[in-house]
Amino acid sequence: MSDNKHYGFTTTILHNDRRKTIEQGSLHKPVHTSVAFGYADARQLASVFQGKEPGFRYGRQGNPTVSALEDKISRMEDGVATLCFGTGMAAIGALFQALLKAGDHIVSSSFLFGNTNSLWQTVAGQGVDVAFVDATDVARVEAALQPNTRMVFVETIANPRTQVADLARIGELCRARGILYVVDNTMTTPWLFRPRDVHAGLVVNSLTKSIGGHGIALGGALTDTGLFDWAAYPNIAQNFRKQTASAQGMAQLRAKALRDFGAALGPEAAHHIAVGAETLALRMERTCANALALATMLEADDRVAAVHYPGLASHPQHAIVETLFRSGGSLLSFELKDEIDPFDYLNRLKLAIPASNLGDNRTLVIPVAHTIFFEMGPERRASMGIAEGLIRVSVGIEDTADLVGDFRQALDA
Repeated sequence: MSDNKHYGFTTTILHNDRRKTIEQGSLHKPVHTSVAFGYADARQLASVFQGKEPGFRYGRQGNPTVSALEDKISRMEDGVATLCFGTGMAAIGALFQALLKAGDHIVSSSFLFGNTNSLWQTVAGQGVDVAFVDATDVARVEAALQPNTRMVFVETIANPRTQVADLARIGELCRARGILYVVDNTMTTPWLFRPRDVHAGLVVNSLTKSIGGHGIALGGALTDTGLFDWAAYPNIAQNFRKQTASAQGMAQLRAKALRDFGAALGPEAAHHIAVGAETLALRMERTCANALALATMLEADDRVAAVHYPGLASHPQHAIVETLFRSGGSLLSFELKDEIDPFDYLNRLKLAIPASNLGDNRTLVIPVAHTIFFEMGPERRASMGIAEGLIRVSVGIEDTADLVGDFRQALDA
């Protein structure tokens, strides 16, 4: 396959493995289960370990199947390099493990996935100061910056209340100040949005979600967009300064988060995710259309107190969505009127499944305050705009009429 940059998104991903030689002419990169890689020449082995030439050292630091997926994610995000991890949370944890030190300061959106919020609380207890701010307003981010701020972290669309960060203006701020800008693209995916377009230095994706798409493999990724100047980042160790400036960040992440901390992605999971990624655009087109149809129906029903979906004109950040994203995404949440018990409502649904994952082909629902955000308590939930009766919906690829009808019949019942 010729390396033609004019191919579209799906064509590029579908045929990406074939840009390099694949064993036995296979159309998919085979699953390499070996954790050790032998060399006929001991000097070559030493050269690979010293980073003087490409090659595989040990399964924890790299694997041909995982490497093929990393290359695919880089192409999706228009990045220069990607590292894959065992889960999306492992990818976010790698930021702390490899790039931050006690005494550092980070600014994070206060509208976060529950486990990310919990991780930052842990980080704060280990000597890194974390400032949580309303990232829908760049002025709040700027006001929180300090001389020792090393990183600004935001999600594109917040889970579950769907607040959209002021992505472009935060990117301009970070570029002007020389601060590493990290954008979690999980809820939008590289099909709806590329954080590189707003000057993100690192992009996070939970591969478990829409990129894998089928709910059968855990995985996460960090992609270097090539826009951040790692030579100016103070926390790069001297042994990684021997690399070219553009490679220093990923070299340190690979060593400290994969080699040392061991948060590696297995080859079987990498294969499942790579196959799922081939249909990302097709699935997202359907799930986003379904989400808009469902949100529109719910918003028009007087038994529904509130609907939170960025694709609706009533959403506070709808203008950002129209400017930056292909659509409003496949996640929405809503609140029923007080007289309707949310648990009874969920139990009346026939198609939507009570479950905690996101980005599955099937529509999944969950009562947020009583499950995934229960641990943080009512005060913290209220600060994030999470009502006690909030229902999160990860919209799937079902036929639109069937899906909308299911949520309507549960209201009628």
